[in-house]
Amino acid sequence: MFNVEQYKGSKQENYLLAEKQLIALVEGEPNRIANLSNACALLNQLLDEVNWVGFYLVENDGLVLGPFQGLPACIRIPFGRGVCGASAAERKTYRVEDVHQFPGHIACDAASRSEIVIPLIKGDELIGVLDIDSPITNRFDAIDEEMLEKFTHTLVKYL
Repeated sequence: MFNVEQYKGSKQENYLLAEKQLIALVEGEPNRIANLSNACALLNQLLDEVNWVGFYLVENDGLVLGPFQGLPACIRIPFGRGVCGASAAERKTYRVEDVHQFPGHIACDAASRSEIVIPLIKGDELIGVLDIDSPITNRFDAIDEEMLEKFTHTLVKYL
């Protein structure tokens, strides 16, 4: 049974607590969709000032919508298109202060102002990306980037 935690520590401490919760939720569960769904719900609970948290998964020559929390979203994104497609194509994290300044940005939710996208890589295989949007410009900082990369690195072990 999952107990809702009050994240009262520093930003790093809260992310580390969420990572421990993630392990408790997914350890021993072989189903990828179930694990991604719980990871998504956990991040949505942890993070304030976000309006979309979810995963896009690799399928053929692009990304397809996976587990998420937020408004309905774009279903398919080609590699190289938008922030998610760029992150997947380049296999690197993108932290975008103002999505309206990002060339080719795909606006699934008009309220989104900033975004962070982290690729999910297991061995040499790109599995997908974690995408988090915020209605606040410049919502994500270097700490978010570092800790979300750590969180996804842990998650990938269970996918």
